[in-house]
Amino acid sequence: MQPSIIVKLAIVCLLSLGGFSISSLSFLMTKNARQDQQLKIITDISRYQEIRHYKWANKTQISHFPAHLLHTTKPIMAYSPGGRQNSRFLQIRLQQSPEQIKQLLHHYQKIAKHQYQGGDTNDHLQQPHGVATTFFHTSQSYTEAFPSTYQIFVLKAQPQGRPGFKWYRGSSYGVAINSISAEIVYWAEEW
Repeated sequence: MQPSIIVKLAIVCLLSLGGFSISSLSFLMTKNARQDQQLKIITDISRYQEIRHYKWANKTQISHFPAHLLHTTKPIMAYSPGGRQNSRFLQIRLQQSPEQIKQLLHHYQKIAKHQYQGGDTNDHLQQPHGVATTFFHTSQSYTEAFPSTYQIFVLKAQPQGRPGFKWYRGSSYGVAINSISAEIVYWAEEW
């Protein structure tokens, strides 16, 4: 009878260990899924070069971004690598001289595919022939929309959705310029 008790004890131990392993694995997978769904925003401006050169895969979307931020005043960055439920974006907000802003405004007015006055991507999509843009990720306030003092210039917006929901997936990039505060916001977004 001794061997059967040992066998039963071994089976109980193996089943307990298996159950514990499955529970632990389930917990870790759920935890990782929750972390993926949470929006991770990196604001450390010292990581700009790393993100620009190594983290953002589509270089065309950020080719209009400044190569470096050495001679800029008050740079603010917001970067999210995205996840299954979140969009991926990179946004840099810079203070420039009024002369530089005037030149940038003139340049982007000539090459923009779409232009908007203030608002956010939801506002812009609702307009006739509207396209997806971005939210004001670098606003440093709770607002997601650009104030009406900003002109939004869309350099490219590409839907990758499905019939009936054209902008379900896609990408867009461009700039937003505030002539009054002499600021420019460079943005690229994928969702």
